[in-house]
Amino acid sequence: MERSARKPERRGLAARSLRNVLVLAAIAIVAVCATLLFALGGLKYYTTSLSVRGYAPAHRLLRPSGTVGLALGIGGSALMILMHSYSLRKRARRLNRLGSLPRWLDFHIFCGILGPVLITFHTSFKFNGVVSVAYWSMLLVVASGFAGRYLFVRIPKSIRGQELTYAEVEEQVKELRAKLLATRLPLPVLKLIEAFEADVLPPPGTEPRWRGILFGELRLRQRLSALKRRIRGAGIDHRLLHDALKLIAERSVLLRRLAYLKKTKKLFELWHVFHMPLAFVMLLIVTLHVATAVYFGYAFGR
Repeated sequence: MERSARKPERRGLAARSLRNVLVLAAIAIVAVCATLLFALGGLKYYTTSLSVRGYAPAHRLLRPSGTVGLALGIGGSALMILMHSYSLRKRARRLNRLGSLPRWLDFHIFCGILGPVLITFHTSFKFNGVVSVAYWSMLLVVASGFAGRYLFVRIPKSIRGQELTYAEVEEQVKELRAKLLATRLPLPVLKLIEAFEADVLPPPGTEPRWRGILFGELRLRQRLSALKRRIRGAGIDHRLLHDALKLIAERSVLLRRLAYLKKTKKLFELWHVFHMPLAFVMLLIVTLHVATAVYFGYAFGR
């Protein structure tokens, strides 16, 4: 494989990508909520008691089988189905030309956020029978999806979304070390950095703990902020300081992820065992719900 294809993913790229997806999803959600709650009178409708909601002016539009309600259900279900295209992209090499895995993952997350919002409004906040089972299983899938995303970004990958081997990650760590030494930082600062790196890693000869995977990077950020304050007090040139801090942050994250790589992969495999069957069960229940609705003749405005 060409070296360029295995080029490591830049630190922060995944975080920025997720941030962009969340912003787009938030904009879409705000637009949907504003239209339904204010333009179509949904705020009053959804807060009306179920016993008299049928008499509300917006009932014909916003009930699950209403013009808008049914459109929300179709749109939400379509997004939840399209969400599974990410799994297809991972397995079908013929789809490689249609975009990188990280971009497909972004689309997967976007659908997984906006879809449940549309479906929630489709139900008009009434949960019973099969609808209740489908709805709560959907929310469970979404919640587990965010947990999987948290683990996924902690497995080092190339810019094309391919997992890097242990040796490739080690090589990247060494390259960052060489770049850090090339900045010609004062020896006392280098010693501070070495002490910091030793502090954020599991003690030598000990087995990395599960909680280190889940919460260790929060502690890393706190320690990194403290290190930055100490280095800033060393009177280093501003530009040199900026470059050094960027390298320190990137290397410390990689060192941690390398130390926890085996356990992270194991936890990610366990997550797959839980998430994938749950997602297909949800899809099956939604299909049953749609089939039932079609069988009983629900249509726009009926």
